[in-house]
Amino acid sequence: MDETAVSTAPVADDVASHQEELKNLDLLLDIPLDVSIEVGRSKILVRDLLQMDEGYVIELGKNASEPLDVYVNSRLIARGEVVLVDDKLGLRLTDVVSPAERIEKLA
Repeated sequence: MDETAVSTAPVADDVASHQEELKNLDLLLDIPLDVSIEVGRSKILVRDLLQMDEGYVIELGKNASEPLDVYVNSRLIARGEVVLVDDKLGLRLTDVVSPAERIEKLA
């Protein structure tokens, strides 16, 4: 029996399996996700909601120096600080959930 043929068959199977996994991953990478940045939260009474008009101020529960929360599909995945990029607001991530935990939280 040819030893070369026997030893390369598992390698060919591994390559085909790996290519199939990459193909499946490519499908997942194109799925759109909703990303939101939470500045803060507050609870208000219906009475206050009905009295809102231009200039009304809603006090948020976070201090100005606290990091903002980043949610993907309503799941917390990171925290960061506000930055200015070419006259637009951005967020520099300062604390990110591990990739494995991010995938787990999306399920």
